[in-house]
Amino acid sequence: MTAAGLQVLPVRGLPEVGAGDDLAQLIAKAGEFEDGDVLVVTSKVVSKAEGRLVHADDREAAIDAETVRVVARRGRSRIVENRNGLVMAAAGVDASNTAPGTILLLPVDPDASARRLRARIQELTGRRLAVLITDTFGRPWRSGLTDVAIGAAGLPVLEDHRGRVDSYGNELRLTITATADELAAAADLVKGKATGTPVAVVRGLPHLVTAEDGEGVRPLIRSAANDMFRLGTSEAVREAVTLRRTVRAFTDEPVDGGAVRRAVAAAATAPAPHRTTPWRFVLLESPEVRTRLLDAMLDAWRRDLRDLDGWTEERIARRTARGEVLRGAPYLIVPCLVMDGSHDYPDGRRAGAEREMFTVAVGAAVQNLLVTLTGEGYGSAWVSSTMFCRDTVRDVLDLPADWDPMGAIAVGRPAEEPRERQPRPADAFLRVL
Repeated sequence: MTAAGLQVLPVRGLPEVGAGDDLAQLIAKAGEFEDGDVLVVTSKVVSKAEGRLVHADDREAAIDAETVRVVARRGRSRIVENRNGLVMAAAGVDASNTAPGTILLLPVDPDASARRLRARIQELTGRRLAVLITDTFGRPWRSGLTDVAIGAAGLPVLEDHRGRVDSYGNELRLTITATADELAAAADLVKGKATGTPVAVVRGLPHLVTAEDGEGVRPLIRSAANDMFRLGTSEAVREAVTLRRTVRAFTDEPVDGGAVRRAVAAAATAPAPHRTTPWRFVLLESPEVRTRLLDAMLDAWRRDLRDLDGWTEERIARRTARGEVLRGAPYLIVPCLVMDGSHDYPDGRRAGAEREMFTVAVGAAVQNLLVTLTGEGYGSAWVSSTMFCRDTVRDVLDLPADWDPMGAIAVGRPAEEPRERQPRPADAFLRVL
């Protein structure tokens, strides 16, 4: 591939690379290099030479070990940040171009790997070279994959155009080109994903090659302070809250227990008085337990309407039909209030306020839970019915006497698209003093 003096050339003839191989020597023997060449090397061969091969059965554990922060999740797929600050699918743990039953981890330190390769290849060839190590990334807002630089030595990975002028005389204020990523993507056009050509040479840009190894790819990675999307934009955060709906109908698709547990972990970050954790979550994953609980709750409800309110059976049937949302859900959660760590007061006023504080904390935890479930793609409905028959719920679920059920949460995939919600202006709920 050539354009205006620029050449992108595959380095062919490399043998299969194994742990402990001198990769630099293999590359030096396979190619012919000139001063100013940029060698672009697929991370997989670097990982193989560095012995980063593990059994495929350990894939999830390997992803966990490589992960510093989970950025996004959809089902079993995870976008994570690894120890080098790279944000990518599955921490770069890959099963392609490796023997069946094995997977490859990324190099421990791709910049260090690039520096070692550069020094050794320059020693063997006598040429002034730069080295990029690349891997395949997906990108937010764009379909398809492309190669980007994850390790670099011997060239600046960014080119800052700020302060220059364009052809119309306009000063450039924001333009910084990701040179290393552009080179990685160009080289991938001749390497390919399935041709067994893991190295390419970009020729014609000798001005990019420096005497020093440089900073590596670190300048390409946004700091947390400059990452507008680390926690989502403020618009996205608001949308996460406002997209939550009370869902009345669910599909039969099973609910991922792992997603529920992640939502519970988010719930447990809610504010609470006295540094306590005044919430417990009972997960009803068994259909038999759900049915037994709902039958007992329905009997208790009917008794109250019949014996305390004097309703007719026909009226009772109409009223209790509203509880069918819980029966139609494939998963139920019963949040409970516990007063563990609360202060004891001899008077009713302060004792009541203490309980209210703990109740507010449980509400905050439930909101965290519901919003997180929405982010996982699940709908939910928080129904207060367990609060009216707490003894029944404790008995059926064999809960401790000091656990107070605070409703039941139905969880599942929504059976229909949520209706548009009319915006509620804040002014309707404010009194500004």
